[in-house]
Amino acid sequence: MGILWLVPPLALTTFLLGILVWAIFKHFLTADVPSTLQHRFKFRFLHCVFLYVVTLGNILEKLKICPMPKFFRFLQDCMILRKDPTLVITNLHFGTIPVRLFQPKAPSSVPRRGIIFYHGGGGIFGGLDCYHSVCCFLARETDSVVLSIGYRLYPDHNALAMGQDCLYASIHFLKTLETYGVDPSRVLVCGESIGGSFAAFVTHALVNKSVLPLAFMDTSHLPRIRAQVLIYPFLQGLNFQLPSHQQNQNVPFLPQNFLMKCLCDVLSIDHSWKDVILHGEFIPPEMWRKYQKWLSDENIPKKFKNSFRPMAPRNFNEAAYLETSILFHPMNSPLTADDEIIAQLPEAFLVSCENDILRDDSLLFKKRLEDQGVPVTWYHVKDGFHASLILFDKKPFSFPCSLKIVNAVASYIKNIQ
Repeated sequence: MGILWLVPPLALTTFLLGILVWAIFKHFLTADVPSTLQHRFKFRFLHCVFLYVVTLGNILEKLKICPMPKFFRFLQDCMILRKDPTLVITNLHFGTIPVRLFQPKAPSSVPRRGIIFYHGGGGIFGGLDCYHSVCCFLARETDSVVLSIGYRLYPDHNALAMGQDCLYASIHFLKTLETYGVDPSRVLVCGESIGGSFAAFVTHALVNKSVLPLAFMDTSHLPRIRAQVLIYPFLQGLNFQLPSHQQNQNVPFLPQNFLMKCLCDVLSIDHSWKDVILHGEFIPPEMWRKYQKWLSDENIPKKFKNSFRPMAPRNFNEAAYLETSILFHPMNSPLTADDEIIAQLPEAFLVSCENDILRDDSLLFKKRLEDQGVPVTWYHVKDGFHASLILFDKKPFSFPCSLKIVNAVASYIKNIQ
């Protein structure tokens, strides 16, 4: 009888070990670990852990116990948040939107710089707690007031709701800067990955009034955004055949198949359209003729085109266009805004990573801004990879590239006067 009590724990242990073996096999069969990366064993270990958690979450989702994203975020939120004695950290709500305010304790004779931060995670992962240490670092090292926005996430909400949360919370903050001791002439937006998309969208929306809700059409009284800091952002959802998409399609932590899954999930696009999206068959020919001058691989410097092979044009699929038209929304493709909008944008600090599938979005945006006379500071990390920022203080799992990025961002922000 006593032996029967051992069956459930043994079965559970066997089950969990089986998932671990599957994750390790999947990593070695599908993942491409670039030779330029430092600490490759650590990188492989973290990716196996990532695959393990995602696979376990997918099983729980299929069993209708818990959606995978919520399971992943539950584990993320189990991390212990470090207290910073130099900061006052306050959890607030702007309406229904949770935000977290980071303010230096030391008194200041003048209003401080303000940073509106939008976290990454593809609209699936991430959150206020996950990026707590990043915001603490920025507030402490740049002596700035940082507002981190906890926008709604998938599966309960889609990308439009996420973008609205970011826009509404940003406008509310801009209206109440004096309350938080922020200098209206020194407000920056900063975002990582999809957070970079939202940062770009907010700056576009404040310039291009046509994408604003009616309640916010009059933004003339709002202070102008001083600069935008975009850390390996997603800036266009139209051309998925750029050199970085070919070169890094199997590089963790954002391989092509996972990028397309996140994209379809948060934009409520049926997964059956993934291949059509990848090959650009959903773009009407007349629209591609307009966007080609901005999105073509011809705009990518030659040194980034190693082993790149241009794809032959595909036939237009009208049904796909109707089902995926959300990809043309300014929030999802801010890179395709008209020249008069781009010319009004604030100066930018762009971070790109060599081993990132989204690398070329930054390169294309850099050229678009420069062509319209907008000042750009570009920081390229040769040994960097997607999602590396969040690991900067996660010893022993941090990487040199993580520290390079966070220090470069802080250095740039400190020079904003």
